[in-house]
Amino acid sequence: MQKRSDYPVSNPSCVDAEEAQGDEEIMRYIRRQQAKKIAAGATQEELDKLLCFPEILPLGIPSTPAAILKSSQNQFLSEFERKEILEFPYVYYIGARSRKKAAVLDNSTYNYGYDDDRGDYLAVNHDHLEFRYEIIDTLGKGIFGQVFHCRDHCTGESVAIKIIRNEKRFHQQALVEIKILENFRKWDPEDKHHMIKMTKYFYFRNHWCIAMELLSINLYELIKANDFVGFSTALIRRFTSQMLLSLSFMRHHRIVHCDLKPENVLLCHAAKSALKIIDFSSSCLEHEKILTYIQSRYYRSPEVILGMNYHMAIDMWSLGCILAELYTGRPIFPGENEQEQLSRIMEVLGTPDKEFVNRCSQKKLFFVVDPNGIPRPVINSKGHRRRPGTKTIAQVLKCNGEELVFIDFISKCLVWDPERRIKPQAAMRHPFVTAGKRSEPPAFFS
Repeated sequence: MQKRSDYPVSNPSCVDAEEAQGDEEIMRYIRRQQAKKIAAGATQEELDKLLCFPEILPLGIPSTPAAILKSSQNQFLSEFERKEILEFPYVYYIGARSRKKAAVLDNSTYNYGYDDDRGDYLAVNHDHLEFRYEIIDTLGKGIFGQVFHCRDHCTGESVAIKIIRNEKRFHQQALVEIKILENFRKWDPEDKHHMIKMTKYFYFRNHWCIAMELLSINLYELIKANDFVGFSTALIRRFTSQMLLSLSFMRHHRIVHCDLKPENVLLCHAAKSALKIIDFSSSCLEHEKILTYIQSRYYRSPEVILGMNYHMAIDMWSLGCILAELYTGRPIFPGENEQEQLSRIMEVLGTPDKEFVNRCSQKKLFFVVDPNGIPRPVINSKGHRRRPGTKTIAQVLKCNGEELVFIDFISKCLVWDPERRIKPQAAMRHPFVTAGKRSEPPAFFS
């Protein structure tokens, strides 16, 4: 009997036209960026960098630690590294002539000098990781650690490596992230569901390190480079279809991302509309929640703000916020704090019903606890007070009448009650997502 999957996969006959249209809009954006750079006096080499990925080098030739120690390369190793290198069966790169830090062997403070005061690894460009990877540059930094562009001297490929902070609580969460990424490799061997692909993980100098495929810019950088004016619903539809495939995949495997935002959605290539979801450092299996403070504020769901039990519906709320931002160029709910965040949500969605409020453990922070559950007044730093139900989603998005189907899709993501919020499988069948496709979307089974 043929096995039927209850989450969809990419359907080439269904998305070819959509992909081509999305790629065309991305290229128009690239041309605008190139025109701006030319006007500013950019060289052709600088323009080419907008579209180029690092070249793949030939496969590295491994050496043994013994051979390195006997060779002239020994002079480029610190005293610590001459002992450390013996832990590795093969050596591909040692970071010769880089300004590497030498460990302070008689002082364990800050990980013998390899870490800063918060436990982040003090990376040095062109030094090595695990005697295999060359650190090229910093890609980003967050609560859980740092991400670096690295060259894998074993395979010749460029990769992104996340180095987790050297602190017990972050070590624990890193193992959860590694487990999730390992499962993605097992569950999605053909890489069809737009999830970041882990290539290797390792433990180096008291830091968990996760090597992943190198991607391009994130959606926030794309919005910023487009001068915060937003994109067409055609390109947003292309992005939405891919993110829904990821969310359907995660829902099937009971995984909650917990930090879906434009910064965590990356284009695979600067000139293409294909994307992937990254950063599972806050993620969890639905029945194994570890973190209580989750989701970046602008994309935080009401149930998380109000201290309710949460599940996979929080990611659909975040998706709605992301799509609204892609359309307008600005966050839909840019609250200064959680109180103002909720007041901005109520300004558009109105006050939640009494039954919903009564289920919230943090209701006293946001509501006057009486039979009616009246919201506490919130005045922001500009002296402005927002009133529930005084705006519509259409007004906030500044949509015209032709975008009613897009407004309807956003409104189904931004629902107070997580049980009534649209689910990824149903969202794949919504007219906004299916519009313009040449065939029916993938079938779903519950």
